[in-house]
Amino acid sequence: MLDGRWRASFEKGLRPVGASLRRTGVTADHLTTVGVVMSVAAAVAIGAGQLRLGFALLLLTAVPDVLDGAVAKASGTASPRGAFFDSVMDRVSDAFLLGGVAWYLAATSRGYWPVLPMGILAASMLISYERAKAEALGYDARGGLMERAERLALLGIGLLFDALLVPVLVVMLVLTLLTAGQRFMKVWRQASADRPIAATTRQRRIRRRVSRSRATRRVATSWPQRFRDRRG
Repeated sequence: MLDGRWRASFEKGLRPVGASLRRTGVTADHLTTVGVVMSVAAAVAIGAGQLRLGFALLLLTAVPDVLDGAVAKASGTASPRGAFFDSVMDRVSDAFLLGGVAWYLAATSRGYWPVLPMGILAASMLISYERAKAEALGYDARGGLMERAERLALLGIGLLFDALLVPVLVVMLVLTLLTAGQRFMKVWRQASADRPIAATTRQRRIRRRVSRSRATRRVATSWPQRFRDRRG
């Protein structure tokens, strides 16, 4: 929700900063990598019980996460490769952060509470997969109540007020699952609305690709035989 409404405005306002960073030789990939390193540091701090330090490092993690897009656009280096790298590293960061929370809960609480952040991680991965698969099929799965920005904001509240950590995690899990359901239904409605046309178009494309692949294989296998026949 926050990503869709405010991220573009943030990146537009940060373009001068991105241009300045680019002139120093800093690239978007550098910033993305720094963000991952900061998330690892935050995870270690959280797992060691230093929740306030983990909160501070979590805030620092958000800085390169916002600036990498601004640098890429300011330098004209925005590309599918960069978007892919950024998206994968976001998932890596999420895994470290929630893994650090699970580590902390395993050391300080009884019962099954350490499983809670792992459930949030699984649900957040499902959300990311829904968007990636939907976009690959030509549909839009963006939006929802609990996107990555909201998850990080709530996690920060839980780290800042440690007594609220478990309740915050419960809210995160419920809203993340609800967001997964929202995206599923959004894509389901889009796919149901244009299913006959879209299916026909895809089938034609698949047939053309299969035909081209078969023709290429026939040429590749028959050419050496023709060459040998001519030589013989």
